[in-house]
Amino acid sequence: MHVILLSSLAALVAGSAAAAPLSTVGSVEVSVSPELQKKAAEDLGVKDVDRLAAELRRDVTRELERTGVLAGGRMELVLTDVRPNRPTFRQLGAQPGLSYESYGIGGATIDGQAISVTGEVTPIHFQWYESDIRQAWTKSTWADAHYAFNRFAYRYGRGESYAAR
Repeated sequence: MHVILLSSLAALVAGSAAAAPLSTVGSVEVSVSPELQKKAAEDLGVKDVDRLAAELRRDVTRELERTGVLAGGRMELVLTDVRPNRPTFRQLGAQPGLSYESYGIGGATIDGQAISVTGEVTPIHFQWYESDIRQAWTKSTWADAHYAFNRFAYRYGRGESYAAR
């Protein structure tokens, strides 16, 4: 009885591993623009901007794998601008009078290109910034930037985000 149960479980596990979907996107590369690198070094903090670039890559990869858009192709994205909702750790350290209770409108700008398997290049431009300051007082430091990344990934994964021409 135990042998039948164990062999059934082994077959089930082997079948689910074989049925696991393969990656549908060749690669997603995210870099930081020189202007944003300078802004990060002088004001925002390099660690924060590097974490945001890694999150953008994760979000886009997740959605492209989920939807199958750009299967086998690649995406080259450039994080052009980010704005925090609250002062970053680096800003708080550099300006002693600054408070974490300060808040503002945040968001992000993403540029780049999508390259299909056939070599077709589609330029990408996406930006989203909160437009209502009343929404900002409850948010964390990078909440609007995170929302912009998720919104871009979701929209691109469903064919709703097109190049600015």
